[in-house]
Amino acid sequence: PSSEKLFDAEMISQMSPEGYLINIGRGAIVDLTALTKLLQENKIAGAALDVFEIEPLPVDHPLWSMPNVLITPHIAAASPRVAERHLQTLLENIRRFLNEEPLLNLVDKQAWC
Repeated sequence: PSSEKLFDAEMISQMSPEGYLINIGRGAIVDLTALTKLLQENKIAGAALDVFEIEPLPVDHPLWSMPNVLITPHIAAASPRVAERHLQTLLENIRRFLNEEPLLNLVDKQAWC
Protein backbone atom coordinates (compact mmCIF):
# COMPACT_ATOMS: atom_id res chain seq x y z
CA PRO A 1 0.00 0.00 0.00
CA SER A 2 1.01 3.60 -0.47
CA SER A 3 1.42 4.10 3.27
CA GLU A 4 3.87 1.22 3.74
CA LYS A 5 7.05 2.52 5.40
CA LEU A 6 5.69 6.06 5.07
CA PHE A 7 7.73 6.90 8.16
CA ASP A 8 11.14 5.97 6.77
CA ALA A 9 14.57 7.34 7.74
CA GLU A 10 14.07 10.49 5.68
CA MET A 11 10.66 11.27 7.19
CA ILE A 12 11.64 10.46 10.78
CA SER A 13 14.84 12.52 10.43
CA GLN A 14 12.71 15.59 9.81
CA MET A 15 11.28 15.33 13.32
CA SER A 16 12.52 17.59 16.09
CA PRO A 17 15.16 16.02 18.37
CA GLU A 18 12.58 16.50 21.15
CA GLY A 19 9.91 14.67 19.14
CA TYR A 20 8.29 11.34 19.87
CA LEU A 21 7.00 9.06 17.14
CA ILE A 22 3.67 7.52 18.18
CA ASN A 23 2.10 4.72 16.16
CA ILE A 24 -1.29 3.33 17.13
CA GLY A 25 -2.44 2.77 13.54
CA ARG A 26 -0.83 0.25 11.22
CA GLY A 27 2.52 -1.33 11.95
CA ALA A 28 3.68 -1.31 8.34
CA ILE A 29 3.71 2.49 8.09
CA VAL A 30 6.89 2.72 10.20
CA ASP A 31 10.26 1.48 8.98
CA LEU A 32 11.36 -0.14 12.25
CA THR A 33 14.95 -0.53 11.12
CA ALA A 34 15.20 3.19 10.41
CA LEU A 35 13.36 4.11 13.62
CA THR A 36 15.62 1.89 15.72
CA LYS A 37 18.76 3.39 14.19
CA LEU A 38 17.56 6.97 14.67
CA LEU A 39 16.60 6.27 18.28
CA GLN A 40 20.02 4.73 18.94
CA GLU A 41 21.62 7.86 17.46
CA ASN A 42 19.38 10.10 19.64
CA LYS A 43 17.98 11.84 16.55
CA ILE A 44 14.52 11.85 18.17
CA ALA A 45 13.56 11.71 21.84
CA GLY A 46 11.60 8.48 21.77
CA ALA A 47 8.73 6.41 20.48
CA ALA A 48 5.47 4.89 21.67
CA LEU A 49 4.41 1.90 19.59
CA ASP A 50 1.23 -0.15 19.87
CA VAL A 51 1.39 -1.89 16.47
CA PHE A 52 4.10 -3.58 14.45
CA GLU A 53 4.41 -5.01 10.96
CA ILE A 54 5.13 -8.39 12.55
CA GLU A 55 3.32 -9.07 15.81
CA PRO A 56 4.34 -9.74 18.38
CA LEU A 57 7.57 -7.79 18.09
CA PRO A 58 10.37 -10.39 18.34
CA VAL A 59 11.70 -10.69 21.90
CA ASP A 60 15.26 -9.97 20.76
CA HIS A 61 14.37 -6.72 18.99
CA PRO A 62 16.48 -3.79 20.29
CA LEU A 63 13.41 -1.61 20.83
CA TRP A 64 12.51 -3.71 23.89
CA SER A 65 15.61 -2.56 25.76
CA MET A 66 15.47 1.14 24.91
CA PRO A 67 14.48 3.32 27.88
CA ASN A 68 12.96 5.95 25.57
CA VAL A 69 10.56 3.51 23.89
CA LEU A 70 7.12 2.56 25.18
CA ILE A 71 5.68 -0.65 23.72
CA THR A 72 2.08 -1.69 24.29
CA PRO A 73 0.45 -4.95 23.11
CA HIS A 74 -1.93 -3.66 20.42
CA ILE A 75 -4.36 -2.20 22.95
CA ALA A 76 -4.60 1.43 21.83
CA ALA A 77 -8.22 0.96 20.80
CA ALA A 78 -9.22 -0.37 24.21
CA SER A 79 -11.55 2.08 25.88
CA PRO A 80 -14.99 2.05 27.48
CA ARG A 81 -16.44 3.42 24.23
CA VAL A 82 -14.84 1.06 21.71
CA ALA A 83 -17.77 -1.40 21.64
CA GLU A 84 -20.18 1.47 20.98
CA ARG A 85 -17.97 2.82 18.16
CA HIS A 86 -17.74 -0.63 16.58
CA LEU A 87 -21.50 -1.04 16.74
CA GLN A 88 -22.08 2.40 15.19
CA THR A 89 -19.65 1.61 12.36
CA LEU A 90 -21.35 -1.74 11.75
CA LEU A 91 -24.79 -0.14 11.64
CA GLU A 92 -23.55 2.61 9.33
CA ASN A 93 -21.98 0.03 7.00
CA ILE A 94 -25.23 -1.94 6.89
CA ARG A 95 -27.09 1.24 5.97
CA ARG A 96 -24.50 2.06 3.30
CA PHE A 97 -24.59 -1.47 1.90
CA LEU A 98 -28.36 -1.40 1.60
CA ASN A 99 -28.14 1.98 -0.16
CA GLU A 100 -25.28 0.80 -2.44
CA GLU A 101 -22.91 3.40 -0.97
CA PRO A 102 -19.18 2.91 -0.28
CA LEU A 103 -18.48 1.15 3.01
CA LEU A 104 -16.33 2.57 5.80
CA ASN A 105 -12.93 1.22 6.85
CA LEU A 106 -12.35 -1.21 3.99
CA VAL A 107 -9.02 -3.03 3.92
CA ASP A 108 -7.47 -4.02 0.60
CA LYS A 109 -6.49 -7.62 1.38
CA GLN A 110 -4.48 -7.95 -1.85
CA ALA A 111 -2.28 -5.05 -0.81
CA TRP A 112 -1.53 -6.60 2.60
CA CYS A 113 -0.94 -10.22 1.57
